[in-house]
Amino acid sequence: MVSDDLESMSALGDPVRRALYGFVSERGRDVGRNEAAEAVGIQRTLAAFHLDKLVEAGLLEAGFRRLTGRTGPGSGRPAKVYRRAREERSVSLPPRDYRTLALVLAETVDLLGGEEKAEEAARRAGERLASIAASGDASGEAGDLVEVLRERGYEPYEEEGRIRLRNCPFHVLAETHPVLVCSMNLALCRGLLAGLGETGITAMLDPRPEECCVAFGPGAPSQSAASSKNNED
Repeated sequence: MVSDDLESMSALGDPVRRALYGFVSERGRDVGRNEAAEAVGIQRTLAAFHLDKLVEAGLLEAGFRRLTGRTGPGSGRPAKVYRRAREERSVSLPPRDYRTLALVLAETVDLLGGEEKAEEAARRAGERLASIAASGDASGEAGDLVEVLRERGYEPYEEEGRIRLRNCPFHVLAETHPVLVCSMNLALCRGLLAGLGETGITAMLDPRPEECCVAFGPGAPSQSAASSKNNED
């Protein structure tokens, strides 16, 4: 598996492929060859070549659909489109297996009924991460929320006055222990807000398919993460 993942990641060694992969990933939707080529500043045929190489490497998925929005006769042939692959890739040399340990720990929390303690720990972890971001800033001041989220792998983007997160950094655990992981993720995000001194914005559970379950919007938190999750369920 390590060799397979390493081979896949090596496809990003080419700067053009890396730029194409970044553009497609950031869109969070199907991207056609013309759009990708224009964004990166290369010809369509060259973009098609590199996009297909990224598909071969397992980093992108390809499909076909009409980009005009029209259907029926005269609507044209479906175009080849690309989106980020769902499969997760990870390379560690020498091999490490933190995923299995994390799954064991999550199951242990469930067995012991330690959800509230886990949330408290996650909130403190969020506050520590905010402190680390502040210490890395030349001014010594708390960093920007979007930048901190980006550095943690959440891939934030703004939509209708909210900050949404395109990626869940805890996706594997969330699939097997969704209630626990989403509650801890929410607590961690609220810890980030507290550590950054953000008072006019709150983290809330607002799940979307293939995105993180947490979103940020105006307001102030009024209940624990566990309570929020139970209410939404």
